[in-house]
Amino acid sequence: MTPAALELRGIVKRFGSVHALRGADFILAPGEVHALLGENGAGKSTLMHIAYGLLEADAGELLLDGSPVRIGSPREARRRGIGMVHQHFTSIGRLSVEENLRLRTMQDDAGRCRTMRLGEGLDPRAMVETLSVAEKQRLEILMALAAEARVLLLDEPTAVLAPSEVEELLGSVRAFAVAGGAVVLITHKLHEALAGADRVTVLRRGETVYSGPIAGATRETLAEAMLGAGPPPAAVSSSGLRIPASPSQRPLILAKGLEVLPLEGRGPGVAGASLEVHGGEIVGLAAVGGNGHRELLLALAGLLRAVAGRLEVARPLALVPEDRSSEGLIPALSLAENVVLEFGGRAPWVRGIWLDWRLAQGFTAELLREHAVDAAGPDAPAATLSGGNQQKLVLGRALARKPRVLLAENPTRGLDIRASAVVAERLRAVAAGGAAVLLYSSDLDEVLALADRVLVMHGGRVREAPPGAGREVVGRLMLGEEGRPAG
Repeated sequence: MTPAALELRGIVKRFGSVHALRGADFILAPGEVHALLGENGAGKSTLMHIAYGLLEADAGELLLDGSPVRIGSPREARRRGIGMVHQHFTSIGRLSVEENLRLRTMQDDAGRCRTMRLGEGLDPRAMVETLSVAEKQRLEILMALAAEARVLLLDEPTAVLAPSEVEELLGSVRAFAVAGGAVVLITHKLHEALAGADRVTVLRRGETVYSGPIAGATRETLAEAMLGAGPPPAAVSSSGLRIPASPSQRPLILAKGLEVLPLEGRGPGVAGASLEVHGGEIVGLAAVGGNGHRELLLALAGLLRAVAGRLEVARPLALVPEDRSSEGLIPALSLAENVVLEFGGRAPWVRGIWLDWRLAQGFTAELLREHAVDAAGPDAPAATLSGGNQQKLVLGRALARKPRVLLAENPTRGLDIRASAVVAERLRAVAAGGAAVLLYSSDLDEVLALADRVLVMHGGRVREAPPGAGREVVGRLMLGEEGRPAG
């Protein structure tokens, strides 16, 4: 009998009073793609961090190829053929793509060239700090492969990828497994698990509650295993269930012939874009990475200067940025300090040159409760939160400002089914209250389900999708083609 490529038995891990893993088991066979599912805080990332040597288990056993091993560091994991792609990027921004790969590689020149070919579309000379989030995610995968990994641990690798990029990634993952590798795919997107995995393991509250073949599984059975008994919430329900508020007469976002230079000189930037978003509506923005959506949203938020055109945006405005760990939060600061920085000098806890710190901490504690952020308290460093809980904090902090305009980039990134459903309802409530919501998501299905109207960006220009346009039509517009179904 062929031994498992990776096996974790009875893994226990505590963080103070938090019991993250309660005897979790996981078996990864050679040549398979294995989906690891669970709600935020179920212990998925913690379990794989132990396999990768980032954390040490309090109890339990780890086996590679059937033999017990102790992995005390990521360096040791890579030496043993384990690579990991994290939710938070590990590349060095001030180095180029090729330099980051060279730091990880243990290959000869021929192997390095093969790895670089996997990254077609990434300029090896480009500085990492100039890459889009989707490009950085692709680089993370390349860095893991560059170290000649036999076991690949992917933690939410598709969270910021466009549909075509997701299909490409899942195809590459399958090819890696067919060639003899083994892949763990941590994801909250059940359709990806069903489409891309051979087997699935589900964690709930730190325990393994299900493990078996993906064949015969459905979204409903997997959701029930993740959530326990009861009907699973829809991650995003049909936009037809929301009755949009009557749009305001005057748009809260108005752009006419807007031009914005591309970030770091890469891509088209914004090239003569025009759009209106009224209070009371959710407008979706669909785009393949590198077509100007980031520059547009940052210009609307006042973080990039327009070089031409007319731009009017109502205040107060709140932005949920694409990268929570580098743009939304300062990981080393406490949760309360991150909240204070967001609100600036007009916050209720500001007393001239002094801060009423107790008031700020109380406000933060209430924010954590309201948005179900699993944290030790307002004094906990932001870095101690899981990716999903960081995302909930960033969104909750933005909504607490009661904005008239909300700009949201991938607001459900890294969130599980239940949390995604809550975010969807909160966005609907914000719009129903009269605010203008402009939503960008790399998940096209999410855009189509939540938005009252859909704008498509390609080559720096904006056009509106036909009313009622489906996935195929909008997808063609995203690629710069005419929005007509094939055939």
